[in-house]
Amino acid sequence: MKVFKFGGASVKDADAVKNVGTILQQYNQQPILVVVSAMGKTTNALEQLVNAHYHNDGQTKQRLYKEIKSFHDSIINGLLQNTSLHAYYDIDNLFIELECLLESESEGSYDYNYDQIVSYGEIFSTRIVSTYLNESGIKNRWIDARNFINTDNTYREPKVDWLSTKNVIEKKLKPIVHKQLVVTQGFIGQNKEHNTVTLGREGSDYSAAIFAFGLEAESVTIWKDVAGVMNADPKKFEAAIKLDELNYTHAIEMAYYGATVIHPKTIQPLQSKNIPLYVKSFINPHEKGTVVSTYANEKLIPSFISKTKQTLLSISSKDFSFIVEDNLSTIFNLFAEHHMKINLMQNSAISFSVCIDDKGDELEKLKSDLSIDFNVKTNNDVELITVMHYNEEAIKQATTGKTILLEQRTRATIQFVLK
Repeated sequence: MKVFKFGGASVKDADAVKNVGTILQQYNQQPILVVVSAMGKTTNALEQLVNAHYHNDGQTKQRLYKEIKSFHDSIINGLLQNTSLHAYYDIDNLFIELECLLESESEGSYDYNYDQIVSYGEIFSTRIVSTYLNESGIKNRWIDARNFINTDNTYREPKVDWLSTKNVIEKKLKPIVHKQLVVTQGFIGQNKEHNTVTLGREGSDYSAAIFAFGLEAESVTIWKDVAGVMNADPKKFEAAIKLDELNYTHAIEMAYYGATVIHPKTIQPLQSKNIPLYVKSFINPHEKGTVVSTYANEKLIPSFISKTKQTLLSISSKDFSFIVEDNLSTIFNLFAEHHMKINLMQNSAISFSVCIDDKGDELEKLKSDLSIDFNVKTNNDVELITVMHYNEEAIKQATTGKTILLEQRTRATIQFVLK
């Protein structure tokens, strides 16, 4: 039994969806669960729609809804021949559901509204893909991921209830996958109050890992628009090369430091069951790609991971006393309260420096709260570069022509905050 995950780029238009069908035909004798993301940049558009709905901007809301529906209609028109199918009306009814939701006043927190609206991207996408595949002779069953992935009551990035999730997948989903191809959603689940939740931005990889964990799958394959896991972003490093094999630890560290090819939470559920992860190209599906596993035969090639739109905060006590445990406890509590993840930190006698994502208003609120007890200096729009398995040539490649604001190194990894 295999789990396949197709991201937004792999279903961005009608031709891309047809390509998914071509890939699946190569595996038509095997039990497979297919996890599909929202189409193209739909999640970005739905996030804008959430803002318009929450702030009661009727004109923007109507425009965005029409754009999202028109985008999906164009894909449907390029895929489905028989618009009298019940499944076609099911898809249309989903848009009516969203429209009705948008016509009502927003209730609850912003994060609650976010999850109820943004989750439609995956529902639209999987309904369209499933209907197309059935019409093309690739028989499959559409299932709702919310019936299988159970979480706590946190919105936007909840914790998975692993025991109940594993039990329901094993008892109710596994027999279905053994009988036929299954198409389901990434990114979404259901909390204890039976409301929709999303698993965090780019969370469809994580969904695939959750399903694989519960199904005790043979493998997970993430189909991307790249040849595999690269040692650097080819758009930033011309000499980037594909890594044929990675061990779980290296992959977890790359994801933690900001490599976007794999979601940070994806690896651990797979590692616990020793399930290999393949990253392959949907453009050239017969190429080998990258395998992440326990037994990877890794070559210690320098890997470059860049995070842009970063902010460097330097925090010091107002009376120039030492930054000690009590100060650090206060600082960390404020970061947790504002849901700000620290990407790099460095402590000296009288200051504490952190590099974090620039989250706009939330960052300003954090700085305001920190300023009550501390002096806060800011460097905006900086870049954080992490080099794993570094050497002197790699350091030169990462830093040439840039100002180093902060440097931190261990035996295997070096990080720079650059301007």
